[in-house]
Amino acid sequence: MRSRKTGRIARAVLALTLTPVLVATACSSDPGGAEKDAVSSSPPPPAVPDPAARPGSLDGPPLPVQDAAPCAQNGGGTPVGGPRDGDTGPAGPIADNPEIATGYRTGMTPVATASYSVSTAHPLSTLAACEVLADGGTAADALVTAQAVLGLVEPQSSGLGGGGFLVYYDRDTRQLETYDGRETAPAAATADYLRHISPEDTTEPQPDARRSGRSIGVPGILRLLEMAHRDHGNREWRQLFDPAVTLADNGFDISPRLAESIAASAEDLARDPDTAAYFLDGGAGKTAGTRLTNPAYAKTLTAVATEGADAFYTGAIAEAIVEQVSTQREGITPGAMTLDDLAGYQAITRDPVCSPYRDHAVCGMGPPSSGGTTVDATMTMLADKDLAAYPPVDVNADGGLPSPEAVHLVTEAERLAYADRDVYIADPRFVPPPLGSPLTLLRPGYLAGRAELIDPDRSMGEAEPGDFAFDSRGVFTGPEHGTSHISIVDANGDAAALTTTVESAFGSFQMVDGFLLNNQLTDFAAEPRDEAGELQANRVQPGKRPRSSMAPTLVFDGSPLNRGELRAVVGSPGGSRIIQFVVKTLVGMFDWGLDPQQAVGAPSFGASNSPETAVGGEHPAVAGDAAALTGRLTELGHKVSTEDQSSGLSAILRQSDGTLVGGADPRREGVVLGG
Repeated sequence: MRSRKTGRIARAVLALTLTPVLVATACSSDPGGAEKDAVSSSPPPPAVPDPAARPGSLDGPPLPVQDAAPCAQNGGGTPVGGPRDGDTGPAGPIADNPEIATGYRTGMTPVATASYSVSTAHPLSTLAACEVLADGGTAADALVTAQAVLGLVEPQSSGLGGGGFLVYYDRDTRQLETYDGRETAPAAATADYLRHISPEDTTEPQPDARRSGRSIGVPGILRLLEMAHRDHGNREWRQLFDPAVTLADNGFDISPRLAESIAASAEDLARDPDTAAYFLDGGAGKTAGTRLTNPAYAKTLTAVATEGADAFYTGAIAEAIVEQVSTQREGITPGAMTLDDLAGYQAITRDPVCSPYRDHAVCGMGPPSSGGTTVDATMTMLADKDLAAYPPVDVNADGGLPSPEAVHLVTEAERLAYADRDVYIADPRFVPPPLGSPLTLLRPGYLAGRAELIDPDRSMGEAEPGDFAFDSRGVFTGPEHGTSHISIVDANGDAAALTTTVESAFGSFQMVDGFLLNNQLTDFAAEPRDEAGELQANRVQPGKRPRSSMAPTLVFDGSPLNRGELRAVVGSPGGSRIIQFVVKTLVGMFDWGLDPQQAVGAPSFGASNSPETAVGGEHPAVAGDAAALTGRLTELGHKVSTEDQSSGLSAILRQSDGTLVGGADPRREGVVLGG
């Protein structure tokens, strides 16, 4: 760990000021350092801000940093309430839909800070992490605190029983690292693990694969956080859990979004005595404003804080997890996880994947996440398209309405990128990518040829994958609905993008020692063979990590081999649409000159490899009058959907003078804080 002045973490996480402010501090940092593998000795100079551009945007004038207390909340935007009038919510069970949307906070304003910034999906998590940064902690320190609090106040999305992917930048060494904390299948798992109770009993696990013990993978998030803290933290590990322990003991109020998620999942939460007791009251979901305490979670965190992650992966907590997963209970098929599975789990550091875009390098997570390669491939194919010529119209604080020409170009590139993703990306230990490297899919010449397939006047509907001497057709990724994201830049200039998940909302609906267990194994293909009888690459195998769409992303000046200064931190939950959410935010900031709040708040749009093009109907501009957009897309051959989308984007942009400008998704309850 780097040695810096230590101090106590502030404990004031039980109250938030709602005064809309922008905060400042006298802290500054020296760029320093040099890229070891750089092609040239210095990065390109920063662009001179265009005075006509929007304040707070990439090339615009610096957003004024107002003088206020560090970590004071920006209250811009209307409160997140229930669904819009007349909206009955998503159709079908919550297990088959993204986390329910809880409205759209209009008019949110970007938050400008001089030294450090953090954005998470819940105000209490953001505040706790911000106070770690204010006390001199690193981005890695703040991640630990943020995740510990999120697991308490946003349990439907992430927690100790889940996993995640982290992209981390150390400014002193100029090193970029990625951490894989994805859950794994137990050693006893078979190819039929998700579809048959046993070789003799070929009925489906009960009540279904998701709600049974079969969906629960070996959790990875704590090993990831421990590794990142060991490499980059400077605060005592035990201190970083204090805010979450205090909240768990003293209580917190159920937020509107959590209350709506509980109500939508009440029937499933009732199956487990612990989840029923915690989330329900007389069989109905506890309502917004209800005070919750979680002494079991406080006890678990105290053990982890004192003994490290080993307290989770061995000993009493591990025994409780295995008992919960493997015990035969009425109506619930057990899983095969053992104490050895938990004790043997390791987070993995992997090589990042980076691609050029304009004058920047876009860097993300490689396999088993498909997010980094798919975002990078999309952006590279768009690099020769003049997206700046097709800006959004009626731009306001909510980002305006995208043009049909831009939506067409972006979604066509996404179709091509998803086609490769669907075929070539899985756990690299089991399914090596083409020619042994995911960078094969990002070769400039290859992607230039793919980009030529984009017809400006007609949608391709469905794209064919590129032709490599390798084919893993049938790779499947289920939707990661119970997911969250954390973006951080610390005072030293280190940056972290962590996407963290329990898979579906409330994971497997099974609770142990105050935290929920994931249902991550449903990201595997339940059928081991495809319709042609070929083995599916993403089938269940012992110790394997299911493919993911999570796309934590860092953007730098310069090129992948000559990275300059950090420019942006971006990420989102949202299942397979995570990739689309990140792409539209990058395009918004780097092509259209939107500030981060406008970019994350702008209408979501995108396409996987299907004829459907999705435009988020939860946005006021789309819910109002988007006929010109949807009509033109239809003329271009798109099958347009305007169903609500549930992103949870957070973005931090560093302007040329070093000002950090942050944005939080108005579709969720998060905020940006800093100093």
